[in-house]
Amino acid sequence: MENQEKTSGISISDIALTGVMAAVMIVCKEVLSFLPNIELVSFWVILFALYFGRKVLFAIFAFVLVEGFLYGMGPWWIMYLYTWPLLALITCLNRKQESVWFWSILSGFFGLFYGLFCALPYVVIGMTDNGIRGGLYAGFTWWVAGIPWDAAHGIGNFILMLVLYHPVRKAMRRIV
Repeated sequence: MENQEKTSGISISDIALTGVMAAVMIVCKEVLSFLPNIELVSFWVILFALYFGRKVLFAIFAFVLVEGFLYGMGPWWIMYLYTWPLLALITCLNRKQESVWFWSILSGFFGLFYGLFCALPYVVIGMTDNGIRGGLYAGFTWWVAGIPWDAAHGIGNFILMLVLYHPVRKAMRRIV
């Protein structure tokens, strides 16, 4: 059995780990869904990327797939396909950082600029009718309209990371 695990490229424990990480992100998102733009997905993507590296990508795509099944696959779903992996990539590139302030600021800025990242599909959609200029206008207006929500997202991300980083990291060190 162990030889099969190694030759397939992904082990049974990797599959189980993916399921646990995805479940944690889904449950946390759903539990906090009554709060506007306050979420723990950013927190978990960062922590899981710190501990499990690129394996977090499997969990992110499982999370995105389940969210699409729960809520339908609209433009927001396309955004999830690249925003969460982008956060994981940024995290992996900064894995040596251990400062709670670094991760809180990164998480806060990610939330603050989330709407900007998410404007990309609207640029493309707007281009189909009005060319590049119309697409840029569509994306820009969509982003600007959401700035108050992005501010709440950034503040929430910053505070959640600042409060939870040390206790969760300490617990993960014991478990992993």
